[in-house]
Amino acid sequence: MSEANTNGAIAPADAATGPAFTVEKIYVKDVSFESPNAPAVFNEAVQPELQLNLNQRVQRLGESAFEVVLAVTLTCKAGDKTAYVAEVQQAGVFGLVGLDPQSIDVLLGTQCPNILFPYVRSLVSELIQAGGFPPFFLQPINFEGLYAETLRQRQEQGETSLADSEPAGNA
Repeated sequence: MSEANTNGAIAPADAATGPAFTVEKIYVKDVSFESPNAPAVFNEAVQPELQLNLNQRVQRLGESAFEVVLAVTLTCKAGDKTAYVAEVQQAGVFGLVGLDPQSIDVLLGTQCPNILFPYVRSLVSELIQAGGFPPFFLQPINFEGLYAETLRQRQEQGETSLADSEPAGNA
């Protein structure tokens, strides 16, 4: 098992253990809920309109440590009024040791958001219910398909992989 050192990097893999993918930490980076038209919006008799915005960011923390942030903004409108806006940024620190850059890129773009998504789903639903609205359950997201599309766009633009980014901070 790898251990985190003081600068946020994961200790190098032992030759006997081989490649490793570890979840080092999962945490809420930012959360917000706004219901600017409450309580009047509770009496609106119109069909609500929902808009979902999903974003993923990756930041290299050290030689083999990466922070992945899965950000979701869900906006609900009732007619011309905003019923609520729920924003969640769920983050995780992941250790990727002994893997080639392409494998790291795939894990960062697919497995990491798949690990974070259930936390996002739960928190969004809890926020909406606590705001006095019926629960909303985010449906499954095909992160593999999103990654394939993102990879295609990056290749067209000549951009490098997520794993090639420079470490942030003092790592």
